[in-house]
Amino acid sequence: MALKYWIDGTLYPKDEAKISVLDHGFLYGDGVFEGIRAYGGRVFRLDQHLDRLWAGARTLMLEIPLGRDELRQAVLATLRANGLRDAYIRLVVSRGVGDLGLDPRKCPRPSVIIITDTISLYPGELYERGMEVVTVSTRKNIHQALNPNIKSLNYLNQILGRLEVNRMGAPEGIMLTHDGYVAEATADNVFSVVKGTLITPPPIAGILVGITRNAVLELAAREGVPAEEHLFTLHTLYNADECFLTGTGAEVVPVVRVDGRPIGGGVPGQITLRLMKAFRELVQQEGAPID
Repeated sequence: MALKYWIDGTLYPKDEAKISVLDHGFLYGDGVFEGIRAYGGRVFRLDQHLDRLWAGARTLMLEIPLGRDELRQAVLATLRANGLRDAYIRLVVSRGVGDLGLDPRKCPRPSVIIITDTISLYPGELYERGMEVVTVSTRKNIHQALNPNIKSLNYLNQILGRLEVNRMGAPEGIMLTHDGYVAEATADNVFSVVKGTLITPPPIAGILVGITRNAVLELAAREGVPAEEHLFTLHTLYNADECFLTGTGAEVVPVVRVDGRPIGGGVPGQITLRLMKAFRELVQQEGAPID
């Protein structure tokens, strides 16, 4: 069955789903989006994703032309129309069609797009043996200039980092703050384990506060693993006992080498494996039912 994408209330076959070249989401990256996962017929933390979407839109003075429940139901209806129970969902709200100028007032109606498909960011073996990551020279945007919790359509900062990762032949790269602290990976949040304590950068590091990141912090509390949010440097990361990344697409993936340096014993650590297992169980139990 050919996939269908939802655009402003209409389902279009994938090959026919199009937007205007004058849409300011295309011209300027003016809009917000969410990447969401469905597992076994349940959409994981859909309401939290909608919370973040609405918060970003409010900051951008972008009026979403649907109510929250309408949009929620549209996501579920798109999954049903495509017969998908395990899926990746890309929910986009763009500024809409305007003119070639920058002024958002020239865009009378924002556009809503729902894409449901499958995703596989990393090969399965990386979840078993762990991955190697590198540090990139591109620094994270400072949060005083651009709040990272606006999950905007303009991902140029991350793309510049990703270009470096590709040149170095690594699966993912770590980005630092302007003053040299670990921030996040190009598409994922970063965790380290130091002497039994889980450590992750705080929002002030310019990170996107990920839905999966927050779920892992909740699971750590449930598993009795102490967790802290604070700034740390590459020196701390190089000398950590464990490291892993989290993200909607990545889920929880172990890191065993950073910039050529083995982390801990060079294999996925016990706390990482416990949290991976707990997260996989959680996503099968929690979420908005598709049917």
